[in-house]
Order: sequence, then structure tokens, then C-alpha cells
Amino acid sequence: MGELFVYSAFFGTALFFLPIFVSVDAFVDARENKCWFALSLYGFLKVFGGYLQLKKEGLVFHLTKKKAVILPYRQMAPMRKKFEVTKGFQLYRFHQITETGGEGKLYGLMGGAAFMVFGGQVFSVLRTLHPFLSLKSGLLLTETPNLKVTLQAVTIFNGLILSVAIGKKILEAFLNWIRKKRSTASWKKRHSSSLA
Repeated sequence: MGELFVYSAFFGTALFFLPIFVSVDAFVDARENKCWFALSLYGFLKVFGGYLQLKKEGLVFHLTKKKAVILPYRQMAPMRKKFEVTKGFQLYRFHQITETGGEGKLYGLMGGAAFMVFGGQVFSVLRTLHPFLSLKSGLLLTETPNLKVTLQAVTIFNGLILSVAIGKKILEAFLNWIRKKRSTASWKKRHSSSLA
């Protein structure tokens, strides 16, 4: 019985510190106004997927045939701050291929060259900051006008970082609850003193 506890504790601790890879695969077709995406663990354990559309109401996430979630544009800035949980989530891989029209045309060649130069500059800065980061970028020029982007991004973290991020969010929610309670209590006190 003691050996089972020791083995369980060892494997539990090992899993706590082993890296977790979260992959996001996406395909964007601007003409169809759709972005298909899939979120998976280690590249093969699918967590969820669907497609995204830009509408006048906001971003519409279609998770199933009958279920969609709308994220209004005005809520996107506050949501971005909520997802800044910790610096422990590191980008491990970013690969993308862009397909656009303009093959054999001067504007297509010039635009493609500018795109590759800009991407190279951004990637060189990222590579300097994160030498382990796998970065790849490609451009395809086609005869028909279109804009399609295929990308894969992989983030790496572990159970410890995830626990810290969840703990941080719980602590922030608890502190906000205390602040609301205090402001409500002080408002009630001022209100009752003004009535007296």
C-alpha cells in the first residue's frame, strides 16, 4: 500500500511539471468570411473546434451546428486583459502560409515581396527574444483574387503554470468581491446616516 502511494505521488509530481502543448490550427478564407479552427493537446487530442465569422454584431463562434457564441466588439478589449494570466505560457511554434491573388502581376509581386520582408523583420525580432521559437512563413500567389491564411500556433506550459494562472484568477475574483462588499457596506452606512 505504501509503494502505491509513493508511485502515485511520484507520477503526480512528474505530471505536474511535464510540459503541456496546446495547438491551434486555423484556416482563414476572407472571401467566405470564415475562419475554421481546432484546439488540441499535443497536436492530436482535439479539445474543441468550429469556425468563426465576422458579423456586424461582433465575432460569432460556431462551435456546433446548433450552438454559436457571439462576442461583441466592444467587449474585446476587456476580454484581452482577462486572458493575460501569466508569462508562463510560452509560444513554441508559429507557422503560417498566406495565399493571395496577383500571380504574374506587378502589384502581386511587389505586395508579396513587401509581405515577406515585413514578416522576416517581425520573425527576426521574435527569434532574438525567444531563440527556441519555431517560425515559418510562406506566400503563394495565385491567378484568382483571394486571401487565404493557414496557420498553426503551439503554446507550451505545465501544470504548475496552469495552477498559478487559475490561482491568480481566483484571487482576483475574491479581491473584487471584497471590494464590492466594502463599497456596498460603505454606501449603506452613508445612506442610513443621511436618513437619520
